[in-house]
Amino acid sequence: MEFPKLSLQPEIAENFPDLKLGCLVSEVLVEEPGADLLQSMQSEIEALSTQLDAEKIREMPAVKSLKQAYKKLGKDPNRYRPAAESLLRRVSKGKGLYQVNNVVDCLNLVSVKTGFSICGYDLSKISGDVTLGKGKPAEPYQGIGRGELNIENLPVFRDSNGAFGTPTSDSSRTLIDEKTKRVLMIVPSFDGDGDGLEETMAMLSELLSKYVSNASPEIKVI
Repeated sequence: MEFPKLSLQPEIAENFPDLKLGCLVSEVLVEEPGADLLQSMQSEIEALSTQLDAEKIREMPAVKSLKQAYKKLGKDPNRYRPAAESLLRRVSKGKGLYQVNNVVDCLNLVSVKTGFSICGYDLSKISGDVTLGKGKPAEPYQGIGRGELNIENLPVFRDSNGAFGTPTSDSSRTLIDEKTKRVLMIVPSFDGDGDGLEETMAMLSELLSKYVSNASPEIKVI
């Protein structure tokens, strides 16, 4: 399966020379999560909930580097938390993980295991080339379950139709639902390989292959 062309805007490339993007594309059959996936999620939740608190979550390398990137771009990372931090804080409070569908649940499971905020999209809803830039003032963006989101100064993925993704919240426009047949997942690592990007991409591929029918993940790191 072909990867979309992905490039960096100058405000990202110049500020983050070590940035790497782990990219995964795959065909998928989106369904309710099966019993095996639910059990894996529950086991991880039980293990993490006894180990985590807000300070430990903030110090996870992948969480910490993304929050530092937000600060460098001029965004308050405690007001607009990276998605992985929000998920981990939810788990630490005993609220568990959301159950969405088999594809999104695999993404969220890898996210809490690694601390990476994984961006997941329906590939058919993305038009043209993809760029990673900085959010603009009053730039329109509908976050999933969040309504209109202020993405100014956040790292933002755009296609020919505008902004469609950030590490804080994926957008309603490109969300993965029961009609999705092909997905694009992007894992931003602002410290390059230092946070375990390669291992995270391998884990993501493994879980999709195990729990999602029709999955045929292909990976590359940019």
